[in-house]
Amino acid sequence: MNMEGKSLALMTPYKMGQFNLSHGVVLALLTRLRSYNCVTQPHAILCYSQRAAKGGFLIAEASLISDTATGGPNMPGIWMKEYVEAWKPVVDAVHEKGGIFFCQLFHGGRVSNYDYQPNGQPPISCTDKAIISKVHIGGSGGAEFSTPHRLSVEEISQVINDFRIAAKKAIEAGFDGVEIHGANGYLVDQFMKDRVNDRTDEYGGSLENRCRFPLEVVKAVADEVGADKVGIRLSPFADYNESGDSNPDALGLYMALSLNQYGILYCHVIEPRMITQFERIETKTSLLPMRKAFGGTFIVAGGYNRDDGNEVIGNGGADLVAFGRWYLANPDLPKRFELNAPLNMYDRSTFYSQDPIIGYTDYPFLESTYQH
Repeated sequence: MNMEGKSLALMTPYKMGQFNLSHGVVLALLTRLRSYNCVTQPHAILCYSQRAAKGGFLIAEASLISDTATGGPNMPGIWMKEYVEAWKPVVDAVHEKGGIFFCQLFHGGRVSNYDYQPNGQPPISCTDKAIISKVHIGGSGGAEFSTPHRLSVEEISQVINDFRIAAKKAIEAGFDGVEIHGANGYLVDQFMKDRVNDRTDEYGGSLENRCRFPLEVVKAVADEVGADKVGIRLSPFADYNESGDSNPDALGLYMALSLNQYGILYCHVIEPRMITQFERIETKTSLLPMRKAFGGTFIVAGGYNRDDGNEVIGNGGADLVAFGRWYLANPDLPKRFELNAPLNMYDRSTFYSQDPIIGYTDYPFLESTYQH
């Protein structure tokens, strides 16, 4: 064994609440669009179990909380019994390997169009402003985002309840906990960002009002399943899906401090250098103020490799580091990091295909660890 791996901060065991993690490498498996009618398919069993190991922490791909939540085709759901039953064998397979598995609760908000909404209704959001750019859903041709319906205060309460019910269903499916998707310009993020949220009621205007909806979602979910089983993903600095903010430092710090009152397990934040999922910039802006303000486990994501992942944990900038594309292409990524072994390169052309094998479960393991 490469002895360098022994000193890797990334490979240091970590206790996250009640969960004993074997290392600091987190799977954030990106949306793969390989479900059918919101039902997780059997091929997901192999995909997730390939990436599971004793003490490894896995976060499932975004799972829809309601029939209004979808932002594209072939995403899994978690709000109905049928979807719960479909997830159960996937969760069981991860647990058989000794992994800790969280379900990511997702609502796309205005990042959608009529084709993906029930009865051809408009998507919902904090605003009635549409996204101007074209969308490439699932890697297909461009389509226009539809003008969203501005949620009333009463309708906001229903969406909060949808998050609560979905969290309950995720625990019924056997997941160890849930992550609220509050990043990347989706519904929760739309409420937070002042370049999207143009409301004049108690859910808009001031920073406190714009963060009211996210924090009410956190409270509802934590009250339902227990704060020790809840995390949230945030991207205050990003402009994904035309959801930017004029003062992201203040937004991030306010959310980090406010989350403490609910005692949730972790906060998972995208680095300021990731303006969009495809655009990375050089910046001196840091997540350190958020890291210092938040009382629970702090997870960072966004363009990390082995070396800077090791550095950020070693320097106290984070407790854990989440990897998406590299974990997608390397099912044994922690082992490769430990041995400083070469990595498989990911293939973008297969990210969103519906193939149950190619680009999904056929990425090779290291010969030393792969068992036929």
